[in-house]
Amino acid sequence: MTQWVYSFGNSNSQGNAGMRNLLGGKGANLAEMANLGLPVPPGFTITTEVCTHYYANAKSYPDALKVQVEAALAAVEAETGRKFGDAKLPLLVSVRSGARVSMPGMMDTVLNLGLNDETVQGMAEAADARFAWDSYRRFIQMYGDVVLGIDHHVFEEELEVLKDTRGVFLDTDLTAADWQELVGIYKKKVMEELDEPFPQDPREQLWGAVGAVFASWQVPRAIFYRQMNDIPEEWGTAVNVQAMVFGNMGDTSATGVAFTRNPSTGAREVYGEYLVNAQGEDVVAGIRTPQHITIAAKTAHGSDLPAMEEVMPSVFGQLIEIQNRLESHY
Repeated sequence: MTQWVYSFGNSNSQGNAGMRNLLGGKGANLAEMANLGLPVPPGFTITTEVCTHYYANAKSYPDALKVQVEAALAAVEAETGRKFGDAKLPLLVSVRSGARVSMPGMMDTVLNLGLNDETVQGMAEAADARFAWDSYRRFIQMYGDVVLGIDHHVFEEELEVLKDTRGVFLDTDLTAADWQELVGIYKKKVMEELDEPFPQDPREQLWGAVGAVFASWQVPRAIFYRQMNDIPEEWGTAVNVQAMVFGNMGDTSATGVAFTRNPSTGAREVYGEYLVNAQGEDVVAGIRTPQHITIAAKTAHGSDLPAMEEVMPSVFGQLIEIQNRLESHY
């Protein structure tokens, strides 16, 4: 039987960096980093061959794919101690594209997948209500845009109206009750736009997101990017499904992007930006100003915002350790 799905994680990584053509650049290197013992959240990669099959067979999947995805999802559940769709301790996942060469911003991503009216209550009780409802509104907005085809401005306008009503500028100034109210507004918008409710079944959500990632291989911007960069259409994209970790759990959490080299000069130094109490899209949304990771970068850019090196010294130390291991390995 063809293997269509490859797991990665601390206990069971089936791929490596040499499998870029099959697993895509992201999937191959997630597996490689997991093999190194780095703190990679567990997940699995649906191979580029599934994408090829999808387009060669009237947008249908191989017969064995569903069974293999369920087995890989069970492995993630075992490693995280959480259950996908569980009302008390739910596993949430991200779903991302991953071609064999980088195509930044060309294809689609969905975060916080697995939230619904039940699991959000479990997240609120197990962690924090504001974090849970914030994550749910993010999920509805992203899934609504990427999978259901509702223009993201429909959701953004409602968020801005709510902030104006509350007299706040930053998303972080809104409360758990505010986010819960916005979730209700978002769900009404979905019903208005599609004449059907927002999907509550996590497995329906998962397959919707997988299909959206494969479909994004053929959106105009991705086609144009491939033509400009001589990337063959038949290469296809992989899909990476990975356990969520959360940068929006409060002031001890953050999200960001980091390089082990300065992209402009090649100098070996940690380079990047981060935001406290945020998720990935916030770094590029333009609403909040990202902060520098190092004091040196902060000083060089004349920023008065605190660097990660200052406010999260332990995390910064771990990041430097990981950087050194990556530099040594690669």
